[in-house]
Amino acid sequence: MDIKDFFKSKAFRFTIYGIITFIIALLIFQAGMFMGFHRAGFSYKWGEDYYRNFGGRREAPLMMDRMRGGFLDSNGVTGKIVKIALPTVTVLDKDNAEKIIVIKDDTAIRSMRDSFKATDLKVDDFIVVIGSPDDSSQIEAKLIRVMPEPPLAPFKK
Repeated sequence: MDIKDFFKSKAFRFTIYGIITFIIALLIFQAGMFMGFHRAGFSYKWGEDYYRNFGGRREAPLMMDRMRGGFLDSNGVTGKIVKIALPTVTVLDKDNAEKIIVIKDDTAIRSMRDSFKATDLKVDDFIVVIGSPDDSSQIEAKLIRVMPEPPLAPFKK
C-alpha cells in the first residue's frame, strides 16, 4: 500500500472525521466551562467586594440566602434606584441586594420610546439594566430602561 492509497482509504477518513469531531466537542465543552467560570467568578467577586462597594460589613450578610438559585444575576438587574453618584447608580433589586451600575458614554437610556440622559435619572426610579459584569463586581450598563414601578410588594417600601 503506497501513501496515496493510505490517504484515500476509509480508515484514514474515519480517523480524520473522528479527530475533528473530538476537537469540536472539546471546543464546545471549553465554551461551557468559560461561561460557568465567568458566572461563578462574578458571584465570588461580588461577595469579596461587598465591603468596598457598599461600605457594609466585610462578610456579605446572608450571602447564601441571596444565592438561592445558584449564582447572582451578573448581566443585569431590575429594581429601584437608591443612590446616584454619576457615573455609578446603586439599584436595590427584588432580593434587597444592592447592585452598582456603571453608566458609560455609550449606554442607552430609554423610557418607553424616549431617550434619556444619565442626569435625567432620579432616586426611586424603577429601572431594568442590561449589561456585563466588570472585574470589580459592578455591572457596566449597555441599556437602561426606565419603567413604571410594578404594583408588586418586593419593590415597595
